[in-house]
Amino acid sequence: MRVAPESILTLADLATWSFPGVALAVVGRPVAHSLSPVIQNAALADLAKAQPRFADWRYFKFDIAPAELPGALALFHQRKFHGLNLTVPHKLLAVEHLVACDAFVRAAGAANTLSYTEAGWRGANTDGTGLSAALRQELGAELRGANIVLLGVGGAARAAAVECLRACCASLWIGNRTAASLEVLLSALQVFAGETSLKGFALHSPPADLPAGSIVLNATSLGLVTGDPSPLDLRKIPTPAKVYDMIYRPPQTALLRQAAELGVAHANGLSMLIHQGARSLEIWTGAVVPVAVMQEAARLALNPA
Repeated sequence: MRVAPESILTLADLATWSFPGVALAVVGRPVAHSLSPVIQNAALADLAKAQPRFADWRYFKFDIAPAELPGALALFHQRKFHGLNLTVPHKLLAVEHLVACDAFVRAAGAANTLSYTEAGWRGANTDGTGLSAALRQELGAELRGANIVLLGVGGAARAAAVECLRACCASLWIGNRTAASLEVLLSALQVFAGETSLKGFALHSPPADLPAGSIVLNATSLGLVTGDPSPLDLRKIPTPAKVYDMIYRPPQTALLRQAAELGVAHANGLSMLIHQGARSLEIWTGAVVPVAVMQEAARLALNPA
């Protein structure tokens, strides 16, 4: 089966799937924007230069609706896909369909990396390590001892929250539009909070006592569509020190534009995509993954000559 890396495949394609090599895929909705096939296939091609066993490995892109996910995961397993990355909105939904998972998945209640086993899918979560590495690379920031303002309660937000708490951030404020969903997450995280101050707030009405000089992390999907508003008006909170938006396509969201206007150091989520993707590929291959090759592939994809 010959499929271009950027082709968007569906459940119908999976039903008739036939591929002679080792298949990997990203699964989500929306998924058209995903650069995962670009960076993963570039890394696999580089690995194959010195290790021919990777020559027939390929990474694909599947658009799967939430209601289709249980059946799709069963089909991916039947078709013997070696591994899957999960993106919005499947990181939470997939957890109940795993036969095993790591401690981070159990803590976050979300998985972004699935590995094939004979019994079923084993889940891991590389978003936390990807976030820490991205903040360090792009903004020179560390989570330990920092005041964090996290936006959202979905799969990426849960992973970010667990990473922040495990890193012993000074405080973690989580903002969301829906109070009920926020309370569920805060309750689940309390056991991991330790000495960290853990509080929630409504995105439309941020409290006056949010800490100045914080690191603002956007883990909502607001910004994926051009014209989306910012999930948080930065002018309504004490000026943050840094802003990191996990969205990378488009490269500048309304949140990042506002950060630029306020003179706040900021970055989009491309570096997080690369670092979490590199860790996923390490899990699947057991090889040392060429991160620099992935970064260059992403740069070329976003800025074609």
